[in-house]
Amino acid sequence: MQTNFNFPGQTGYYQGKVREVYSFGDKLVMIASDRISAFDVVLPRPIPHKGQVLNQTAAYFLQATADLVPNWLIDVPDPNVSVGWRCEPYPVEMVVRGYLAGHAWRTYRAGGRLLCGVTLPDGLRENDRLPTPIITPTTKAHEGHDEDISREEIIRQGLVFDGEYSQLENYALALFERGTQMAGKRGLLLVDTKYEFGQRNNQVYLIDEVHTPDSSRYFYADQYPENQRQGLPQKQLSKEFVREWLIAHNFQGKDGQTIPDMPDKWIAQISARYVELYETVTGLPFQPADLTDPLARIEVSILKIFGQ
Repeated sequence: MQTNFNFPGQTGYYQGKVREVYSFGDKLVMIASDRISAFDVVLPRPIPHKGQVLNQTAAYFLQATADLVPNWLIDVPDPNVSVGWRCEPYPVEMVVRGYLAGHAWRTYRAGGRLLCGVTLPDGLRENDRLPTPIITPTTKAHEGHDEDISREEIIRQGLVFDGEYSQLENYALALFERGTQMAGKRGLLLVDTKYEFGQRNNQVYLIDEVHTPDSSRYFYADQYPENQRQGLPQKQLSKEFVREWLIAHNFQGKDGQTIPDMPDKWIAQISARYVELYETVTGLPFQPADLTDPLARIEVSILKIFGQ
């Protein structure tokens, strides 16, 4: 659920919603925990193997997109650990949407036709493919909820300069196109995803995770047309099923709401879905890490990196 290491030579520590980041000068060691978040709230129980799935899926796609944009990854010394370059993150997340799903659909269903400065056409149904992929950025909140924001507002507030933001847009769309192509080869549709960028030595780097179940949504391509024709829900590979379960149990992260109890059977189902996503998206067999003493295993892996 969490780590509490204190390594020789460590220069900093930061705990995100699901990752813990240890700084060593110009390098970062990022540990993907088994925590799970939804509606920007960390849920109280860990999901076995979720961190491994997250870490190894991100590494797979970072390596597969390194020709499009430089990225932060240097090495993956443990199933839950990635080592990479420290970058100064931009304070926005680039959300790219190819279909009307999730948050975009909930906004649209409520009557909204303007999403982050992008006008959506009338007459769309849930999960319809958009005419072209759109970028719907959000601010990056250290606490609480990320907030939708438009391109114009990002530039007006000076969060990102105009020229740099255009570069982030171009990178995001190129990454989404590559992700779409890779998903298609696996019989999947990349529905939407988010990208985070940072700067190192005056160069833009792709940071954090890429095309993982926590950052992306996938549909099964073979089932999509018929389900859409009949108005049926699309089978998803994403974290959306967790959000839907929470909504059904009266929780959306709003003030005054209580996180529902998550029974063992439901925890096991979430874990199985994460493993399914990894194998389906990457085409690789999942080899579960030893969970006998994961903290000791992770600590040894990190110490070896620095010759300790």
